[in-house]
Amino acid sequence: MTSRTHLVEELMSRFPQVPREAVLKEDLLRGGLAFDDAALTDNESGTVKPKSYFIFSFDHRTLPELGTAALRRPPEEIVLTGGPYELHRTVVSVRINPSSPYRVGTDGDGRLRLFLDGRPIADVGLPPMPAYYRHTLANGKSVMEVAPTIQWGYLIYLTAFRVCQYFGAKEECQYCDINHNWRQHKQAGRPYTGVKPVDEVLEALEIIDRYDTDRASQAYTLTGGSITSQVDGLAEADFYGRYAQAIEERFPGRWIGKVVAQALPRADVQRFHDYGIRIYHPNYEVWDKRLFELYCPGKERYVGREEWHRRILDSAEVFGPGNVIPNFVAGIEMAAPHGFASVSEAIDSTATGLEYFMSRGITPRFTTWCPEPTTPLGRANPEGAPLEYHVRLLEVYRATMDANGLSSPPGYGPAGPGRAVFSGQFLHGHPAGHALVTGARGTVTPRRLPGPPGTARR
Repeated sequence: MTSRTHLVEELMSRFPQVPREAVLKEDLLRGGLAFDDAALTDNESGTVKPKSYFIFSFDHRTLPELGTAALRRPPEEIVLTGGPYELHRTVVSVRINPSSPYRVGTDGDGRLRLFLDGRPIADVGLPPMPAYYRHTLANGKSVMEVAPTIQWGYLIYLTAFRVCQYFGAKEECQYCDINHNWRQHKQAGRPYTGVKPVDEVLEALEIIDRYDTDRASQAYTLTGGSITSQVDGLAEADFYGRYAQAIEERFPGRWIGKVVAQALPRADVQRFHDYGIRIYHPNYEVWDKRLFELYCPGKERYVGREEWHRRILDSAEVFGPGNVIPNFVAGIEMAAPHGFASVSEAIDSTATGLEYFMSRGITPRFTTWCPEPTTPLGRANPEGAPLEYHVRLLEVYRATMDANGLSSPPGYGPAGPGRAVFSGQFLHGHPAGHALVTGARGTVTPRRLPGPPGTARR
């Protein structure tokens, strides 16, 4: 069997135009990493910011299977630098896989390093515990439970509704573990509020605003499971919109307001905007029609693929095309039993979807698929999609963005080597010519990229 080091270095050699940071980051996001016990956190009592499990598990094992890593949480993110690949500062979202060939541990000098196949390949930095995590709400709940921050503190992630009303095999998206993640935290006795009261969210934001003296937090995302009927007597737009309205009234202009929700009718989208939301993420998940119907059965049943796309285009008339940023889950195009058999077929399909939206001024983002073991696609595809797929996707994404004169969408923090903070998704097209590789659902800050062969760089 080919070692992971051989695979990674072979792809770095075949695709020299793709930054080495991007190749490594995509591999870590798709396959996860392990932690030595000495590299785990002391949860909220320590000096390292722990993983908050803000919406999905993003792990390759269930909590009972994680052992010490379930009792002493891993960090929310890590930052990689140096090593034999001379990495620029690269922030990566943590996805736990005890079987991964990547391991975070200490070397002989006591320094924290990332090892691949037993060889140290990068220095590892950990996120410091933010001052606001050391304070609790009046009812004793932690800020991390109500309003966790990710992306090195840039984004406040407000999962207002922690389950999804697409429920069961005939409705749940086949790659999504939101409902199981809620169940496993409740079964483990962890605090995991199903519906977060508005007043608790405001109180947590008061604490963040007071103690975030460096103003690292710049945006908030309102999200949660899809609502097909009502929650608290409200349909989806008004349920999530009430949080935005309250936040913007209490903290006008303090953060960029974003919402991740279904592709809703234009009148509902307009209410999001009226409530104060400025960026809308109506995620389309996968481009191929057959795969959308099979892997997103609830979305197909309640809305339908063609209507979903039409609503995305309609929402661009409300928010402006640059502020509509639909996500797709990169890798499920190749998921058995129904996915594409070859990397080229999967890339061609995804490229068609990118061109469809980018030619209309809408810049999608993508989340690198983490095959969580409690999902149908995770169980059938524990290795996820081939690394080559993800590397080639970086190329086609950049080329499509350049061809349509687009740059990185707003709300993701600074771009450029050593500056980017986004940790779990991919974005590209910084006008200065730098890639920004990120992967909600990590961030690479690679060296300057050339334009496509035979073209001038904008």
